Amino acid sequence: MTPDKQRRVATAVGFLSGVFACLTPLRDKKILWPPDVVWQSLTQPERLAFIGGVALIVVTFVLSLTSNRATRRS
Repeated sequence: MTPDKQRRVATAVGFLSGVFACLTPLRDKKILWPPDVVWQSLTQPERLAFIGGVALIVVTFVLSLTSNRATRRS
């Protein structure tokens, strides 16, 4: 597998892991909007899992942007 393809696979896996980590705490919730009501209905461990998922999505996105920029320069 080429390095570019490995990078794309790692980016996709990281992003999907973040999405699933965000959706897991919301699985049994009856209300999904507005966000402040959803946040209040989450317990502390669920909040940590949700924040971890969002952080994983953001980190994956930022790393994807920086690696794309680095490959375009070379």
